[in-house]
Amino acid sequence: MTDPAQAAESRRVHAGGRTIVVARHAGYCYGVERALRIAHEAADRLATPVATLGPIIHNPVVVEELAARGVRAVDAPSEVESGAVLVRTHGVPPEVVDDARRRGLDVIDATCPFVAAAQRKAAALVEGGYVVVLLGERRHPEVAGILARAGGDTLVVEDVDEIDADALRGARVGIVVQTTQTPQALAALAERVAPVARETLIHNTICEATEQRQVAAREMAADVECVVVVGGHESANTRRLAGLCRGIQPRTWHIERAGDLAAAELADCATIGVTAGASTPETEIAATVEVLAGLPPLR
Repeated sequence: MTDPAQAAESRRVHAGGRTIVVARHAGYCYGVERALRIAHEAADRLATPVATLGPIIHNPVVVEELAARGVRAVDAPSEVESGAVLVRTHGVPPEVVDDARRRGLDVIDATCPFVAAAQRKAAALVEGGYVVVLLGERRHPEVAGILARAGGDTLVVEDVDEIDADALRGARVGIVVQTTQTPQALAALAERVAPVARETLIHNTICEATEQRQVAAREMAADVECVVVVGGHESANTRRLAGLCRGIQPRTWHIERAGDLAAAELADCATIGVTAGASTPETEIAATVEVLAGLPPLR
């Protein structure tokens, strides 16, 4: 039987004089697959309406498919009169869940287990008396959920250059990470904090699937003439993949769906790399490869 990882490495399509290379790790991760399974099971099982607290994942194609099944995204429990609400993969602050339950709504938790672990680690650091530094994007819902459990004194850092090291001198510092960050960013943060802190406790809460996709994207980008990254524009891990690829191969395009491809910009590429964020379905990756395979032959 073929090993799945080896099969993924050999995903190459030859068409029109081009080679299309799909990164060996791309598309859905465990947390996303789990959340979507929970959502579909709820839609099948419950006679009452089902809503997700925010888009269940940052992929408009998938959100539209769920809406067609009657599972709509809402911003707050106040928008739901009855039925069930499903907590998105990124998690939500505890007060949002409390509000839903006060309104008599059933709450189904589809928070990614890796995100939930980051939430617990942040709360434990606070309880342990650490000054908490959270490496992540301030406006991302995952960060909001972690912050809600860590408290208002948590220092959120998007870029290591933001850190005022002197403010942490002599402190007991605990670091926790948004699951879609890069190991390089975490290493840079640790390097800045450790020399000045009295104690530094680091919880590497970057999920394995994120790291696998980043490594595979770098490998692929170094071996092609242009790159297409497929996934939602609001998806942090997809944007990061696009940034990593662009740093290696400047001719990198981030699209949400296959129909967004600008064929003319890719017409002269003999090798095209494709990768996708952890919230991108395999069907959209396949559709993108199909569009690329149908480009006019190279001259």
